[in-house]
Amino acid sequence: MTDTPERIQTSEGKSRLIKHFEKSSINNHNEAWTNLWETNNDDMWDRGKPSPALINLIEQRPDILSPITADGRRKKVLIPGCGKGYDVVMLALHGFNATGLEISAKGVATAERYAREEFPSPQSYNFGSSTSRPEKGSVSFIQGDFFADSGEKFDVIYDYTFLCALHPSMRARWAGRMADLLVSGGMLVCLEFPLFKDPRLTGPPWPLQGVYWDLLAEGGDGIVYPPKAGVEDQRDPRTGQFDRMLYVKPEISYESGKGSDMLSVYVRK
Repeated sequence: MTDTPERIQTSEGKSRLIKHFEKSSINNHNEAWTNLWETNNDDMWDRGKPSPALINLIEQRPDILSPITADGRRKKVLIPGCGKGYDVVMLALHGFNATGLEISAKGVATAERYAREEFPSPQSYNFGSSTSRPEKGSVSFIQGDFFADSGEKFDVIYDYTFLCALHPSMRARWAGRMADLLVSGGMLVCLEFPLFKDPRLTGPPWPLQGVYWDLLAEGGDGIVYPPKAGVEDQRDPRTGQFDRMLYVKPEISYESGKGSDMLSVYVRK
């Protein structure tokens, strides 16, 4: 069953998350996320496994997302807000050099422990239907603020529940930071969630219908309410820093967004 805005707003985990952030100013959201880790409330966003939609993209569309560059270098991937590290480990198992970023020291320690246990003998949920097993890449984790200055560049960034965790006033900064972190021609892969949630509802997770396109392709501020008519069909003016090369409904996804998630790939100009 696909979550409705009412279910996600009133379910115990999500209402606790929203109430937690209602007590905190926007400037203190980093501390609010850290507090959830420190008080063992990370279950409110934990999916328990890597992204099925991302696995399917890697295995079924190597023409779009391959772990090796044209000149034979292993691609560097960043997963901001990586949680317990499921996607970081999965990407490394598929041949990428994967880095996870978390704001909390406890979150990083949790992800590092998971990687130590999972990487040598991975569970089947790290793979889809493909029987091919590429040479493993590397796994690393960083504690820090996504918006802090850094000279490091990546070939790929994966965003699932990172943008929806940010207050809407921070969306333009998110888009600018994504552009800064990617090499020219680099890819931002987004599992867009939640698209089913009424834009009038609060978060996190904040509703994102039409937001990725507005931010990345149009160079907007990401404040899309009400949703623009025909927003996904607009192509001009291309004032954003990204071109969209893929926009599909994934064949498989998490239950929380199944049937409503969209998988998009944006290329840094």
